[in-house]
Amino acid sequence: MTIDLEVHKKLFNLFQVGDFYYMILNVPEANLEFVSEHFEKMLGVSAKDLSLADFFDRIHPEDQPIVLSFENFIGTFFANLPIEKIPFYKIRYDFRIRKANGDYLRILQQVVVIDYDDDGFFYKTLGVHTDISDLKTEGKPLLSLIGIDGEPSYINIDVEQKYTATSFLSKREKQIINLMIAGKISKEIANELSLSQHTIDTYRKKLLKKTATSTTAELIGKVIREGWV
Repeated sequence: MTIDLEVHKKLFNLFQVGDFYYMILNVPEANLEFVSEHFEKMLGVSAKDLSLADFFDRIHPEDQPIVLSFENFIGTFFANLPIEKIPFYKIRYDFRIRKANGDYLRILQQVVVIDYDDDGFFYKTLGVHTDISDLKTEGKPLLSLIGIDGEPSYINIDVEQKYTATSFLSKREKQIINLMIAGKISKEIANELSLSQHTIDTYRKKLLKKTATSTTAELIGKVIREGWV
């Protein structure tokens, strides 16, 4: 069953929209069929040729395994849902996503299924991502399944975590940053780690680029604030 693309705007009535962008996910092909221009305005990143993998890589490393666990739960929920009830549920959860400058926004993702077959297989979903950074400044992502037209809702579901977080920084990068925090210069860090000073200087340059910072002080402040070390 397909919902005409012309009614997408009507579907926005299901969402509380502030600063937002929206996207259409082609589920069988696992790619983003459409991303609105607001994506670039909010994140400073071009939506042109944006892949699903590129988008996932922008999710905060601590939130990535939680999002995967949520999606696993959602798949099981809809697999056990009568087909006729698929249009009457909205998926809602939040996560942090990285902007071009390295800062993070907290996004509230709200998704509805807009194309599925008689076996309940999803073809397309419509997702609206709203900036809620001013409303939620900390805490883990939360998942809710919102019933529409009388269907029951499931709020802040306790989802089993099936995945392990991957670190934004490598073990070596963390070692170097911790020594920088301790006030050591490149030569001292090189001696302590049995590496050349040139190698340490290269690491430091790459770390500035990776974290979208321009000075050592800014780098240290950001990794501490984001909990990367």
